[in-house]
Amino acid sequence: MIRINLLPHREEKRKERRRQFYVSAGLMLALGGAVWLLMHMINAGDIERQAMRNKTFKDDIAALDREIEAIKDLRGQIDRLLARKQVIETLQSNRAETVHLFNELATRIPSGVFLSSVSQSGNKIALKGYAQSNARISNMMSSLNESPFLAKSEVVKSVAELLNNRRVYRFEINVYIEKPSTPASEAATHAATTQKG
Repeated sequence: MIRINLLPHREEKRKERRRQFYVSAGLMLALGGAVWLLMHMINAGDIERQAMRNKTFKDDIAALDREIEAIKDLRGQIDRLLARKQVIETLQSNRAETVHLFNELATRIPSGVFLSSVSQSGNKIALKGYAQSNARISNMMSSLNESPFLAKSEVVKSVAELLNNRRVYRFEINVYIEKPSTPASEAATHAATTQKG
C-alpha cells in the first residue's frame, strides 16, 4: 500500500534551510568579529611598538642635538684658543722686531741726519727729524731701502727751516718693515698653509 505524507514537508525544508542560513550567518558574523578583533589587536600592537620606536628615536635625536651643541661649544673654544695661540705666536715672532728696527736705524742713518721721533703703526714706521740737506735725506732713504728688514721708504714732507741760526731740512719719511725670509720661516709658513688646506 502506498503511504502518502500529507505533512507540509516543503515548509519543513524551508524552515531547516532558514535555520541553517541563520546559523551560518551567525557563524560568519562571529568569525568576522573575531578576525576584526584579531586585526585590531595586531594593529594596536604595531602602533604601540611604532610609538615606542618613535620615542626611542626622539630620545636619540635629543641626545644627538645635545652632543652637537657640545661640539659647537668645543669648536668655539678651539677657535678662541687658536686665535689666542696665533696672537701669542705673532707677539713672539715680533718680539725682536723693535731691536732689529733700532739696530737698522742706527746703522742705516748717515751723519748729518737727526731723528726727532719714530712711531710704528702696523708694519709702517714714521720717521721725523732734521737733515743738513736733501741729499742726506736721499742717502738715508737709499740706505733704508738696502736693508733686508726695511723697504719702500717714501718722503711725506721735506721743508727747509732755520734751527739755531742754521738752515736745516725738517722731514717726515715712511718706511715699511719687511721681514726677511729664512728657510725656517718658509718651512713654518708652508706647514701652516698645508694644515689649513
